[in-house]
Amino acid sequence: MSSFEEQEGGVRRTAEEIQQWLIDYLARELERSPDEIDVTIPFDDFAMDSATAIGMTGDLEDWLGRHVDPSLLYDYPTIETFSQCLAEES
Repeated sequence: MSSFEEQEGGVRRTAEEIQQWLIDYLARELERSPDEIDVTIPFDDFAMDSATAIGMTGDLEDWLGRHVDPSLLYDYPTIETFSQCLAEES
């Protein structure tokens, strides 16, 4: 079974759009400037707790209009790789 389950009204997004959404989300949640968010470093380096990670994937699901498995953060541990994965699976 795929990690993505298409929901009615799901929107196809590019890797760049997803990447920008993640940058903006993390900047807001971590109270940083978007310029401080490096897309090539692991999510762990942002000192995100599990609640933030779950919240992020939940909000991302709402924005994308489809299910996003939070465990993908372990398989694709940077904003860059996670964005690419989500764009390819849409």
